[in-house]
Formats: sequence, structure tokens, C-alpha cells
Amino acid sequence: MNNQAGRQLVGSGRVVLFGATGYTGRLAAEAMVRAGLAPVLAGRSAASLTDLVAELAPFAPINAAPTWQVAEIGDQGSVNALLTTPDDVLVSTVGPFTRLGASAITAAINAGASYVDSTGEPPFIREVFQTYGAQAHATGARLLTAFGYDYVPGNLAGALALQSARATGAVPTRVEIGYFVGGESFGISSGTKASVAAIMLAPSFAFHHGGIITERSARSTSHFNVDGKTLAGLSVGGSEHFALPRFDQSVRDVGVYLGWAGKATSAASAASGVMSAAARIPGLSTLIHRALKSAAGETTGQGPTKRQRDTNTSIAVARTFDGVGRQLSRVQVTGPSPYSLTAELLAWAAAMCLVYPAQTGGAFGPVDAFGLTALVRGCADMGLVPVNT
Repeated sequence: MNNQAGRQLVGSGRVVLFGATGYTGRLAAEAMVRAGLAPVLAGRSAASLTDLVAELAPFAPINAAPTWQVAEIGDQGSVNALLTTPDDVLVSTVGPFTRLGASAITAAINAGASYVDSTGEPPFIREVFQTYGAQAHATGARLLTAFGYDYVPGNLAGALALQSARATGAVPTRVEIGYFVGGESFGISSGTKASVAAIMLAPSFAFHHGGIITERSARSTSHFNVDGKTLAGLSVGGSEHFALPRFDQSVRDVGVYLGWAGKATSAASAASGVMSAAARIPGLSTLIHRALKSAAGETTGQGPTKRQRDTNTSIAVARTFDGVGRQLSRVQVTGPSPYSLTAELLAWAAAMCLVYPAQTGGAFGPVDAFGLTALVRGCADMGLVPVNT
């Protein structure tokens, strides 16, 4: 991360990284140490945390070495103790968030502090905006959910596409976002597998006719042109559904699509419908949940090597349409691999929260949290930039 924000760090706030010894957590810890944030690395194992601090300390700037603190998901008091002032920033990579995310965000809300997470799970994202956001508004806490590859690139591309459409004098009413991974075969971490298993049967959502509606995950598909190829994506609930209509109030429909399934996209959409229907049959739901959990595996902290990550790129495509369906604009952003990008985004968001205190509490998207100009500049520093296609 370019230390644009880090160079200006002031005040007494601390960055606390909860889940630091997991796969995404370790990458985020490395990024935070490089940025001079002196993070407090938190997790359940004192031995693992001690080892991680010793491993990262040599790379920290003078007087910015990481420290550690034990906290357990099942012990709310220990999670609350991670935050000592409203100036603190709690970054959580502890998932699946639908099952394990409540303790961290509750601690941040109670402290009136800033909170950032790496979730990509639609049910949790919706809960942050529709439930936790109101609680945060009352305490002054600032909540930034899904601040990684899921779903910052789409927010960036979407806002730029809306801005581009407006520059022509047009009125965009619909935005579609597609997420893809370039390069060689994309490997996913054990945590991502667990999160996918957690949301396969959970209700998702979309933004349609000016409001949030409930729908199943992978209900529909859409096709995008990416670097001369036509790629398909599965519908999913993202933070764009809440954030982009705030950026441009003429937006009435938002669709977000994940393109990881490749040629199997249509089949995956159909399979999702079958599983969703089957899960409503008494007895089958438990069996399906067990099967998905087994497929995800029990191993934690595993993921692609740096060499494998370096073969991938993150891609997000946004396109806008007017009220009669004419395409108005298109923006594609490309950046580092999803996991590397997520780590850099979490570190950047933490630094920005330290430098720029929240003016009001609530749940925010990347653009309304920091402004489009700052987001564009920060993303460019980490290699996430618009490309000409």
C-alpha cells in the first residue's frame, strides 16, 4: 500500500486486526505492517500471534512494530477489550461472517469506533446496512463492510461509470457490475470455501425498482465483454446495491454478478435453484448443509501461494443504462489478485479511518465513506485502475 494516509497518521487511535493468523488476516497484517500502522494482531491463539509478530516485526518502520492480543469469538468481553477508544479501528477477517461476524461488529458499535471487514457474504452485508447501520448511527460507529475484492472494485467501477454517463447529460437508471479473475486458474482459500458453503442456501438480495428485494443466490446470469471475451456471471448481493443508489439517486436497479464459475455458470445457476427448493423440504436442509460443510473442508488458514496469486488479476466491469435500456457507459478496472488486493484495501481503509474521523455513524460504501476522488487515488496506489478496452 502506498502510505498516502499512513504518512499523516495522527491521534491516539489504534488499528486492531481480528483474525490475523488466518489466510486473509496474515496478508492484511503484512500490508498493515508495511504501511507503518503498528497493528494490534488479535486472535484466539497466543502462540500463533507471538510467532506472527516476531515474523513481521523486522519489516515494520521504527516505532511501529506490531503487537498482539488474545480475543475469542465466543467471549464477547475479550472482543470488546480490543477497543479502548472511539478512535480505534477494528478490522475483521473472521468468517464465515454470517456465523462468526457478530461479536466484532458489535464491539465496534459499542465502542463508537470504526469497523472494516472482508466479507463477501450477502446475508451479512444486508444485515450491516439494514440492522447494524442504525445501531452504529446511534453510537457514532463507522461500518465499512465487504471492503476487499468483494466489493470495492465494483463500487469503484460503478461510480466511475455513473459519473461518465452523467458527463454526457444522460440519466442512468440501471447499473450492472461483473466480477472476474484474469490469469491462470484461480485458487481460493479455506476461508472462502467456508463462506461459499455458508451462503449457498441463504437468501440473497438485489436492488430493483428503487428498493432492496430478497432473492436466492445465483438466481440469474448476465454476460460481460472482458478483454475481447464474453464471460458470464452469477447474480449475488453486494454492497453496490446499497451504496451506488446513494451516489446517484436516479439509479433504480443494480445487478452484481460473479464470474468465477466460467462455462459452468448457467449450470451453477440452475443448481442453486434446485438446492434452494430442496432446502425447504423438511429433513433435506440439514443434509444439504452438512454436505456443503464437508465440501468446504475443516482446514483453516490455507490459500494460494504468493506465486499463485501473482498469476491472477482482479477485474470488475461496470455498465450503465438509461430508462429504455440503452447502454450509456462502461468502465473496467483491473488490479492485483483478489487476495492481495483485499489485504491492501483493508490496510488502506484502516489508515483512512485513522486519519479522517467519521462525521456521523452508520454503514457506508467505499465511495460515501471517503469520497470518489480519494477512493480512485487510493486504489491507484495499490494498482487497481481503470483500463481502456
